[in-house]
Amino acid sequence: MSSQYEPSARLRRALLPAYEASRSWLYALARGGVKLGLDRMEAICAALDHPERDVPCVIVAGTNGKGSVSAMIHAALQASGKRVGLYTSPHLHTVRERIRIGDRPITEAAFVRAVKKLRKAIASGACPEPTFFEAITAIAFVAMRDAKLDFEVLEVGLGGRLDATNVAKNVRATVITSIAMDHEAYLGTTIESIAREKAGILRRGIPAIVNVSDAKALREIRRVAKGRGAKWISLESALASSALVGAHQRENARTAITTLRTLRVPRAAIDVGLRDVRWPGRLETIAGTPTLLLDAAHNPDGATALAAHLATMPRTGRRVLLFGVMSDKDWPAMLRTLSPEIDERVYVAPALGRAEKLMHLDAFAPGLQAPSVAEGLELAKARAGARGLVVIAGSIFVLAEARAAALGLEQEPPIAM
Repeated sequence: MSSQYEPSARLRRALLPAYEASRSWLYALARGGVKLGLDRMEAICAALDHPERDVPCVIVAGTNGKGSVSAMIHAALQASGKRVGLYTSPHLHTVRERIRIGDRPITEAAFVRAVKKLRKAIASGACPEPTFFEAITAIAFVAMRDAKLDFEVLEVGLGGRLDATNVAKNVRATVITSIAMDHEAYLGTTIESIAREKAGILRRGIPAIVNVSDAKALREIRRVAKGRGAKWISLESALASSALVGAHQRENARTAITTLRTLRVPRAAIDVGLRDVRWPGRLETIAGTPTLLLDAAHNPDGATALAAHLATMPRTGRRVLLFGVMSDKDWPAMLRTLSPEIDERVYVAPALGRAEKLMHLDAFAPGLQAPSVAEGLELAKARAGARGLVVIAGSIFVLAEARAAALGLEQEPPIAM
């Protein structure tokens, strides 16, 4: 393979200072917080010679399931013989995971090149300074254009209508996976307002694949679709399965299959893609004594799906929940949902400023407290015993740190964007 995918160890060592400097610059943009809107992103793309126009793409929005559906679509497009990119957020272990060329995160070299182009545009005054998410989205557009891809799959970061990904112009399909209460400070406090923001990705004449169970949300999305002249696509009638476990993944697979058939991907490639898809941290099992079950459930809807899966699993020993969460989440509802399926709780705090305090979690539902995720993992394992199960959930940042500790992986600093 070319160095775009697998640089030599010597090249990686030589690139490391430039990569760390580029990543540090990117992370520093987080001080600007979240600023929804497309004006800055449009200006940034114009300064970069419009990379958002070049590669045909699918945009995937939704409260939960959008990452899994994006991964399924990506895997099947690859199985059809296309060179495909995948843009998702947040990342588990390295920021480069957010931008995949084929099966691999972009290399340090590709990341550095894209950052250099963006910084040059900003320094010239051709565009304003971006937020962190606008910058990483622009970096993705540039890296994917430079890789000369046939197709790209873009997971929306927050909402849809005003999300940075929504500047993409060469859109072949739009997808909405689910609607539930989350990010109310940005998207509104009703299910209809959240649905309206997600539906902002819909486009005139472009296929819209929507798998939303909430009746109010679905009604609002249909209203927006009609107003925008989107091409409404009926979902495949049969449930489908994939390599990703959990009953909810069957519905995600149905969404992905409908999208892929709309894109005229051969059924054989769809079957291969769903069979081979991998998406770490989504009901992911790490074998051991005890077994670890990692899931990115970070809101009540996700906790419901996790609890439903736990209810189908045989109990071979004690179940211990390793739980940490952001303070702006409805974590009482999450704990209430998960409690019937676990025997004990160990609380940890993600290494981020808006993590919920352990004393608040303990006051609501008593549990043990650990000073770090790594120590919490060891405590949870000891409490579960060799035949038990440690369930890790509440925040993708807790999941990422625990996964890195369990698998001996390098871990870049977390960033909650």
